[in-house]
Amino acid sequence: MAKWVGGVETYLVASVTMSSTSTAQARVFSGIKPTGGVHLGNLLGALRNWVEDQYAHDAVYCVVDLHALTVPQDPAELRAATIELAHLLMAIGLDSELCTLFVQSHVPAHAELAWLMECTASFGELRRMTQFKDKSEGSEFVSAGLFTYPALMAADILLYDAERVPVGDDQRQHLELTRDVAIRFNSRYGDTFVVPEAAIPRAGARVMDLQEPTNKMSKSDDTSAGCIMLLDDLDSIEKKIKRAVTDTDSEVRFDIAGKPGVSNLLSILGAATGREPEEVAEGYSQYGPLKADTAEAVIEMLRPIQARFTELATDPGETARLLEVGADKARSMAHPVLARARQSIGLTAR
Repeated sequence: MAKWVGGVETYLVASVTMSSTSTAQARVFSGIKPTGGVHLGNLLGALRNWVEDQYAHDAVYCVVDLHALTVPQDPAELRAATIELAHLLMAIGLDSELCTLFVQSHVPAHAELAWLMECTASFGELRRMTQFKDKSEGSEFVSAGLFTYPALMAADILLYDAERVPVGDDQRQHLELTRDVAIRFNSRYGDTFVVPEAAIPRAGARVMDLQEPTNKMSKSDDTSAGCIMLLDDLDSIEKKIKRAVTDTDSEVRFDIAGKPGVSNLLSILGAATGREPEEVAEGYSQYGPLKADTAEAVIEMLRPIQARFTELATDPGETARLLEVGADKARSMAHPVLARARQSIGLTAR
């Protein structure tokens, strides 16, 4: 599941591709967590794919606020972050007339099916989840939700009859758990869920930290100098890129192992201008012009996003309306699947 994109966490790297019984288009589902903010790596690595997919598929996108609750949250900050993320997704280009965009907690079927998945997954399976070990290590308080949240991820996927799930290496284990619990449920109670298959997502740009270019760009680092947030001041973005780490010589070539800092700039500039990084490298012999052009391209890419975000933020009522429209559409997809699961497992009709 994503990137099910670290402060904001897309918990599906790109998307979950599903079949639709009523249309020739595949259904696509992806989720993103409203904690932190959205950075350039999220945009170029995954979210631009979301925008493209809404034109080619039956696309369903979700702000996964329930996943944010695995660690303590300030209630007011969580509500504000959820709406801010919805504004930003719309500013990036998600169109409510082309896709279904909603907040996870607005569709109660996610939480109800998660309980059925918790009762189907084993303690041993959940205990072996690598991300639980990583996120709980050294914490004074570890919630039960942090332990069981892969079951909620499984529910998120299975609710929409996902057939193919693009996953990154960090989420492959969660997809395997989803497959296992779906197979186990079907074996115990009869065919109920589509068992999803892993798929290789369409490649996005490889965006690394500007100061530590061997690490992925992340808002969780101690310093913000290496991370470009989509809502950063444009002058700040220019300074960050011009101060990006390169190396001691002046040769410009795309070589991730030998020149990670330069390669990162080439990847970013290539993604922002629709070119391959190797092609971009042919136009430069010095780092200064490369940094200047990268900064300009990123700023011009983000300027309309920031302007649209500001426009949307002035009308929160319209955002709430669009999210409710999306939730209605999502509920109409999820409820029949939940009804199948309830019937299969033996719960009484309601």
